[in-house]
Amino acid sequence: MIRITKFDGSSVMLNPEQIQTIESTPDTVITLTTGYQLVVKDKVDELVNAFKNYKKSILSERWEAQKQS
Repeated sequence: MIRITKFDGSSVMLNPEQIQTIESTPDTVITLTTGYQLVVKDKVDELVNAFKNYKKSILSERWEAQKQS
């Protein structure tokens, strides 16, 4: 999960696997695979970095689990 900040200032956790697109219009708009859209305060680069870190953590956990097998 990654933390995003909605335009009203509230933060929520989002499953990044559900992200279809991220646009800068100039507000950042996240479109989910369901078609639902979120307008967020986070910049596109911040979201991309959060997604990369999310993927790295999952791969790291899998690698650690395989080492212990």
